[in-house]
Amino acid sequence: MFSFNHSENHHACHRKRGKTLGVPELIAIALGGMVGGGIFTVLGISVSLIGVYTPVAITLGGMLAALAAYSYIKLGVFYKDEGATYSFFKRTFPGSHIAASLIGWWVMFGYISTMALYAYTFASYAISGFAFADSEMTRKLVAGAVLLIFTLVNVWSVKGMGKIEDVIVYTKLIILTVISFVLVNNSQTSLPVLFEEARDVGLATILIVSSLTFVSYEGFQLVINAVKEMDEPERNIPKAIYTSLFLAVVIYVVISFGAMLAIPTAEIVQNKEYALAAGAGNVLGHWGSDLVVLGALLATSSAISGTVFGASRQMAVIARDGFFPSFLGRRVNGIPVYSIFAISGLAFLLVLAGNLQVILEFGSVTFLLVSLLMAIANLKIRHKTGSSLLLTSFAVVALLVGTMMIFYYEFTFQPEQLLFIVGLYVLLTISSLGFSLRGNKVGAK
Repeated sequence: MFSFNHSENHHACHRKRGKTLGVPELIAIALGGMVGGGIFTVLGISVSLIGVYTPVAITLGGMLAALAAYSYIKLGVFYKDEGATYSFFKRTFPGSHIAASLIGWWVMFGYISTMALYAYTFASYAISGFAFADSEMTRKLVAGAVLLIFTLVNVWSVKGMGKIEDVIVYTKLIILTVISFVLVNNSQTSLPVLFEEARDVGLATILIVSSLTFVSYEGFQLVINAVKEMDEPERNIPKAIYTSLFLAVVIYVVISFGAMLAIPTAEIVQNKEYALAAGAGNVLGHWGSDLVVLGALLATSSAISGTVFGASRQMAVIARDGFFPSFLGRRVNGIPVYSIFAISGLAFLLVLAGNLQVILEFGSVTFLLVSLLMAIANLKIRHKTGSSLLLTSFAVVALLVGTMMIFYYEFTFQPEQLLFIVGLYVLLTISSLGFSLRGNKVGAK
């Protein structure tokens, strides 16, 4: 059998030193992972497809994320395993080593791809006001630098990371709120006018966009990776996840309303992730643009920090089971240092490789797929987790529809991107198969 729990000595050591993350830090980690590059990139795509109905799709995406979160929370409280997605699947379906290895590889590279996007988005905003703003190499080097900074922060201290994440996340929330209300107060149009000008939009298109916006909520599950660093997980996991999801929906809806009221639709579609900065600059002048840039820098940096924290703990658990190189499972003072450096290094390689839009789509497909698998796992052991049959079944159906919608979108509008995503899955599958054999040997010892 595989060993999913640390030794008694480790637990005793943990109890002596006490837990380091409270509810504010856990909410900050989740919001840090969610309110990152997502809203800055998804907004342009949403407005181009459905216009004024964007807030509706964002809200539906949040409801879909809440359905996904239901199973994550139930499984997280039941297993109390920082391996999260990987460990939940492995422990619910203990006979399938190959499946465990596959899901481990898919999940980790989903995190790595989103980290690459966050770093690239950070760099794009950071150099946007300089003469060398169009320099691709400068942008990639700045992305590497911010990855290194938050790698060192996570290696330095769990408590230090939590406190820094608190400051960054709550500061960025204040800034994004200010931006939103300033845009609304300086609106150039009104909702009735926007609805009047809107073209006919079918329900299917709105559902497609809600599936695409689902990636903007990726990050809530990072709370579960911190289960060893928190008190009372039964109470704190659901409180942190549901609170952060609610706040993320409110932030996204208010920002989208503000953007549509103050910025011409054509400009949002053209500028995409830069739409907020360009729009605020046009409405408020230089300081408005600077405020949006600051909000974007805080949003992406906290997303990097929260993702490094959660994903490194999951990678360490997978490595301990033999599905990644064994050195990635080693810890220094309880911190998975080698996994932290590995995740950041791989994210930087993706930044150097470029083509991050398609990598983001890979991350969104992966998040939908693994959320579906988590709902199926929770459905199987619902009697043990105390889950509702109706709610869990509904979550399975909704996540399946969402996954099919995003594949339909890729097939219809971006077939080359779909080919890249499928190719990446094939490569990861082949790699994971070799480690699944090694994992079998580790488990047999």
